[in-house]
Amino acid sequence: MDSGNWLVSAPWLHDNLRGVKVLDCSWYLPFMNRNTKSEFLNAHIPGAQFFDIDGIKDLTKADLPHMLPPPESFGLSMDKFGIADGDHVVVYDTAGVGPACRVFWTFRAMGHNKVSVLNGGLPAWTAQGFKTEMGEPEPATNKEKYMARPVDGLVCDYTTIVKIIGELKASAGANGKQIVDARPHDRFTGKAPEFRPGLSSGHMPYAISVPFTKVTEAADPAHPQVATLKTPAAICKTFEAAGVDLNRPIVTSCGSGVTAAVLYFALLNAGVSEQNLTLYDGSWTEYALNPYSEIVKDE
Repeated sequence: MDSGNWLVSAPWLHDNLRGVKVLDCSWYLPFMNRNTKSEFLNAHIPGAQFFDIDGIKDLTKADLPHMLPPPESFGLSMDKFGIADGDHVVVYDTAGVGPACRVFWTFRAMGHNKVSVLNGGLPAWTAQGFKTEMGEPEPATNKEKYMARPVDGLVCDYTTIVKIIGELKASAGANGKQIVDARPHDRFTGKAPEFRPGLSSGHMPYAISVPFTKVTEAADPAHPQVATLKTPAAICKTFEAAGVDLNRPIVTSCGSGVTAAVLYFALLNAGVSEQNLTLYDGSWTEYALNPYSEIVKDE
């Protein structure tokens, strides 16, 4: 799929709605007390179905909130959505550019390349005056069983992240993959606590802080509520200002693997090769839960 189609606008989606499959991937942190499924039922893009990030996951890893689902499980969910291997899928959320990026990455990790993110999400859609619909979508079925084809290299696990940290420490950060953390800076430094009770804040050795909010903006003064992805040039500038070398491989991380995907998606749109990008699925939650992990605090 052409890289120019990874990010689509609300007018483009409106004009091409009949030719794509649309998924609402909205998600919020538990403490925010948002019921995303109820919000979906109240208003969603016509024909959209609800992708539950907390439901379509690896159910065997109870301590980790939404790890990548097994390929077979993902395929069954796609069958229920009526999504076939070759369908063009457009994902969106109510944040603008947020959790939908996690689902974008999930599709890519499953070998489904024809997937795009709606820039600005549902707020951008409604700001254009486009109609929404209410209620449950009509049941969908697949004529053929969906076949996920997992892609090696897009997913980083705990063992790999520890090895990467070892390479960084051995070279004082000069060699190996760079670890870029999407969490708010105060959680990265250890100044602010994590949302999960008992989970230490701080960061991995030699990790670089680039809060995910740094790659989005309210570009349209007439609609300040619409958060859209920054331009490729602005994204590059943001990462370079933080000390990230865009010519070296990068692993993105965050609290639980959601906003890490925002950085992943931003870097991809900024021209970084997907061969140089990996997402640490368990992210900080998995790392900090392990008593053998080295945690750095900058307080």
